[in-house]
Amino acid sequence: MNLVKTLLPEWFSVLLRPIYHWLLSCIAAFFYGRPSRKLVVIGVTGTNGKTSVVEFVSQILRSSGIKTASISSVYFRVGDDVQKNEFKMTMPGRFFLQKFLRRAMDEGATHAVLEITSEGVKQFRHKNIDWDILALTNITPEHIESHGSFENYRKAKEKVFAELSKTFRKPSIPKMIIVNGDDPESQNFLKYDADKKIIYSKKDAPQDTKLPGEFNLYNLAAAIKVAEALGVDQEKIRQAVGKIEGVPGRMEFVQRETFSVVIDYAHTPDALRKVYETLRGANKKLICVLGSAGGGRDKWKRKEMGKIASEFCAQIIITNEDPYDENPAGIIDEVALGAEESARVSPEKAAQTSITKILDRKEAINRAIQNARPGDVVIITGKGVEPWIMGPAGQKIPWDDREIARDRRSRKEHNCDQNRGKC
Repeated sequence: MNLVKTLLPEWFSVLLRPIYHWLLSCIAAFFYGRPSRKLVVIGVTGTNGKTSVVEFVSQILRSSGIKTASISSVYFRVGDDVQKNEFKMTMPGRFFLQKFLRRAMDEGATHAVLEITSEGVKQFRHKNIDWDILALTNITPEHIESHGSFENYRKAKEKVFAELSKTFRKPSIPKMIIVNGDDPESQNFLKYDADKKIIYSKKDAPQDTKLPGEFNLYNLAAAIKVAEALGVDQEKIRQAVGKIEGVPGRMEFVQRETFSVVIDYAHTPDALRKVYETLRGANKKLICVLGSAGGGRDKWKRKEMGKIASEFCAQIIITNEDPYDENPAGIIDEVALGAEESARVSPEKAAQTSITKILDRKEAINRAIQNARPGDVVIITGKGVEPWIMGPAGQKIPWDDREIARDRRSRKEHNCDQNRGKC
């Protein structure tokens, strides 16, 4: 495709791009023998919560004795074999997906659970996969610049649902759509053909779960409905759900005493707000480390993220995230502007909120932990367990927010001990 871009005018390569992506999906499926026809394939899409739902479904099915393969932004799993997803890509390319499904089939898996992204749909990565169940978490604004509008973004996700009934039909496996009935966009997905349409809400999740946040009740409810749709015994579901403790990088507590340190992927305004609401619910003081999701994309989110941080956080430390080829200082300034504008609306709030810009993400995390006092919550968002910071010209800097936080926490605890508890 790069050669095509070089040799042909831009307008012509744009015209060819869909054909190119479609052709690759056909070749990949043919090359690997259309493995999805031999598997029960569950797709999970939405703006937030996809990874958690994929991991929860996978855990429930495996606990119930079903050999399951899954792809999420965190792991690639086939049965008990687990590999970290280091692509920094939620929905890998067509050949990877078909090869993965073939491996799952060859190793005796009967079910596969896959994340579906709007960017993946845009590049036809969902094509030639014979879906059986499609689950929707929620739809909020995301990838607006890439798709051109919120409506186009939603319609990209709808395409998979529109094609569900047309995919290869397997014996005794009905085509099913499962949606979050509390999401106002769910009706746009229920209009498509399916043998069964299932609606869930947070009430379908156990209220005594170990997982924090209302959003996790929705994620659990989605996973439970998928398991029920597959005929998994209710008692097995209950036992499996009782063992679920969370997903790495999703509201993950690196420390709980004497102050908390939490890592979360939250890369959209909606997700960020829900994380802050959950953590501040116990009347805690939040010290927030954040950036904005990626240079050269979704610039509209930057000021919004800053405004939300100003609403919830006592201390805001804005730092580098994934600048790609954009000036990271410029991204930080845009996030800070949103926070500053929001704080200025209320002089009292402005007096209670400090806003700091630190380019070096490690230094930003160190500062946040250094500033923490007993009872505070340090919340570090935007990366989760992503293994890289993406810089200019394809540069990939090895990274792990959790390791940085743990290292800084250990050094602070050591200093506290040396000073007889005076931190």
